[in-house]
Amino acid sequence: MNSQPEIIAHRGGRWAGASENTLEAFTAASDRGVVWMETDVHASADGVLFAAHDEDLSRIAGRPHLIRELSARELDCVELHGGGRLPRMSDLLEALPQARWNIDVKAAHSIAPTVRTLRSAGAEARVRMASFHSSTLRRLRSALPGTLTSAGTAETALFALSAALGLPARLRAVPAGVDALQVPMRVRGVPAVTSGFVARARERGLLVHVWTVNDPHDMRTLSSLGVDGIVTDEVELALTVVGPRTGRNSDHPE
Repeated sequence: MNSQPEIIAHRGGRWAGASENTLEAFTAASDRGVVWMETDVHASADGVLFAAHDEDLSRIAGRPHLIRELSARELDCVELHGGGRLPRMSDLLEALPQARWNIDVKAAHSIAPTVRTLRSAGAEARVRMASFHSSTLRRLRSALPGTLTSAGTAETALFALSAALGLPARLRAVPAGVDALQVPMRVRGVPAVTSGFVARARERGLLVHVWTVNDPHDMRTLSSLGVDGIVTDEVELALTVVGPRTGRNSDHPE
C-alpha cells in the first residue's frame, strides 16, 4: 500500500501567469501528474455552468457584476486579473478527459445547470460533488444517483461527534454515495484531523481529505496521520514534500 496522500489541486493550483479556476491552471496541474482537481461552480444568467469560487467578478476581474447576472457569452469575454478567462465547466471536462473533479456547488440556482452539464458530458463517474449545504447535497444526490459526494458540514460534524462519543460504527451512518470527509486541518486553532479521526473514518470506508494546506510542515504531519488527500494551492511544493502517488486508489480507502 502507498501511504502517500492524493494531491488535489485547489482551484487548479497557484501558477505564474494563470488565474485560479482556469484551463491554464488545471492544465498545469495535470501536466505534473495531478489527477484530482478541486473547483467551484456558478451558473450564468442563461444557465451555463462556469468554474469560479466567488459569486461575483470583483476580486478576480475587477468588475462589479454577479456571475448570475451575465450571459455565458458575456462571461466568455471576461479577462481575469491573473491571466486567462473564466472557463465553462463543460469545456474543462472536454479539455482534460483524464482529470477527475471535486466540484463545490456554491449556490442553489447552480444545481440544475450542474446536473445538466455532467449528464451532457457523460461525466457523472468522473466527479465528486461537494457543498457546505446539506440541502444542496440532498438535491445533487437525488438527481445524480451513483455519483460520489463528500459529506456536508453538518454530516461531517455529526460523524465526528458520534465517533467521539464512542457510538458503534454502524450508528455513524452517512448518506449513500458519500465517499469522503473533507475537512480543514484545524477548527478555531484546535486540530480537527487526528489519528483517531482518520481511523474512525476508515472504519466506515471513508476517505479523509484536508483543505487548504500550503505549509510543508502541515503536509508532512497529515501524511504521517494517513490522510487520503491534501487539497492545496501549492501543487509543486506538495508533490515535492509528499511525493507522487504510485499505488493507492483514492476512491477506495484500504
